[in-house]
Amino acid sequence: MGTAGWSYKDWEGIFYPPGMSRRKQHPLELVARCFDVVEINTSFYGHIKPEIATLWARIVSDANPSFLFTAKLHRSFTHSPMAAMEPTSAVSIRPNDQDERLARQGLEAMAATGKFGALLIQFPVSFKNTALNREYLETLLRQFIEYPRVVEVRHSTWDNPETIAYFAERNVSFCNIDQPQLGHSLEPTAHVTSSIGYVRLHGRNYDQWFEPEKSSDRYNYLYKANELVGWKERVQTIAKEAKVTFVITNNHFEAKAGANGLQLKHMLTGRRVVAPESLLEHYPELKAIADPLGEGQPPASLPLLRNERPA
Repeated sequence: MGTAGWSYKDWEGIFYPPGMSRRKQHPLELVARCFDVVEINTSFYGHIKPEIATLWARIVSDANPSFLFTAKLHRSFTHSPMAAMEPTSAVSIRPNDQDERLARQGLEAMAATGKFGALLIQFPVSFKNTALNREYLETLLRQFIEYPRVVEVRHSTWDNPETIAYFAERNVSFCNIDQPQLGHSLEPTAHVTSSIGYVRLHGRNYDQWFEPEKSSDRYNYLYKANELVGWKERVQTIAKEAKVTFVITNNHFEAKAGANGLQLKHMLTGRRVVAPESLLEHYPELKAIADPLGEGQPPASLPLLRNERPA
């Protein structure tokens, strides 16, 4: 259980205590003490520098030895350069050799830390299930075959038995998502097509969902507890089949991802969780299920999402 990203200006004073000094405590340390995984968001917009990957691994190892990272593949492989003006398809996606070199450099560094859980290949809703797009996807999956691959597609044409079989045959994880149900949006699923189960919750901000990708308003949505119950059940179903299951909250506006992530973690474990005191003050409903994160307090693990059955 974890969040998509951690470096957001609007988390300051909410997830991160007011006036917190990065010299004394790195924000990632707080995330690692509350969760078990984080999805690297900056790798979508830029590339991971090897020395930064090493630093991140060291920070989380001290805070939570079992903590893992997943990372989004750079957008040059999954989105049209003019995504806001033209649909994304195999024709409009144009990665170059430098994109691959830099992406590989960062991914290799993450893998070398021993804390890399999966590579998320995220396509927009305009990437439909067509013969040409399937051909491009096949090439991309082979290109990064050495990594545990998760594919997120958002158009409903991908949700069919043929696609699920295709992913399973290639040992590629199907990303189960929650998103505003508009037009041909993919509906909630509980598919398991490899040893890794993957879930992403984007929020349900219908009015802002198709705003530009960098607009944080599109992720301004706080799930109600009853909206999370359905995902609790889906995650439990997924975790029974997958060896490890990653659940990522992406509704990051004002740390709503942190609040909902802790609520879902509590639902899945049946135990109280820990949270930064500033988060409890901003979202007081969390006080019913969470205790303030104390200095040096060990993280609460989430063994439910690790299926330890024999292979």
